[in-house]
Amino acid sequence: MKKKVDISIGEYYHIYNRGVEKRDIFIDTADYRRFILLLHLFNDEKPINVRDFKDSPRGSTSGIRKTLVDIGAYCLMPNHFHILVKEKNEGGARNFLHKLMTGYTMYFNKRYERVGPLFQGTFKAEHANSDEYLKYLFSYIHLNPLKIFDKNWKENSLEETESLKKYLEKYEYSSYLDYHNPQKYSSEILNKNSFPDYFISQQDFDSNIFDLMSYNFPEVEPRG
Repeated sequence: MKKKVDISIGEYYHIYNRGVEKRDIFIDTADYRRFILLLHLFNDEKPINVRDFKDSPRGSTSGIRKTLVDIGAYCLMPNHFHILVKEKNEGGARNFLHKLMTGYTMYFNKRYERVGPLFQGTFKAEHANSDEYLKYLFSYIHLNPLKIFDKNWKENSLEETESLKKYLEKYEYSSYLDYHNPQKYSSEILNKNSFPDYFISQQDFDSNIFDLMSYNFPEVEPRG
């Protein structure tokens, strides 16, 4: 059994979870957009009533907020999600993830007329305990959707880099576009200033995102 990770203030963590029994947790566009909306709304110390907000694909709202965690990257896949966070206050990440997964489960179960847990346990967390690993996680999380495009994309990446980039540009369910095209896509979900400035410009992000996979850290669960 994997050892539980202690989440410490000021540290960075790769947080992830998947559907119970590896089931899909996102069935259509509306599901992805609801999760992204909750990703923004529930990252707040104040209680939130989701019915007060209209669905927004990139979680845009306004007003003064006190967030529970700082988010640097995220990606939603059909049966799992990835979020890169920085802990701000004691228990912030656990509070945030509890609200996020509970709120989404309630939405999903009501919409699909089901009962019971949707996610596999609470959540899993990997401590980004080195600068190299934290930088790698920006690549790993943002390139995750390429598994849908081509499960062997790493082996074919040299020949198909342009096709892979075009696929990512059309994938709306991650923060890739916030880095690739910040002039057009700039949601309030991310707090880039709380993370090291690895990518000075859009061009720097585009030119380095694939190269970072050469660090060759082991992939974490969930796989597939």
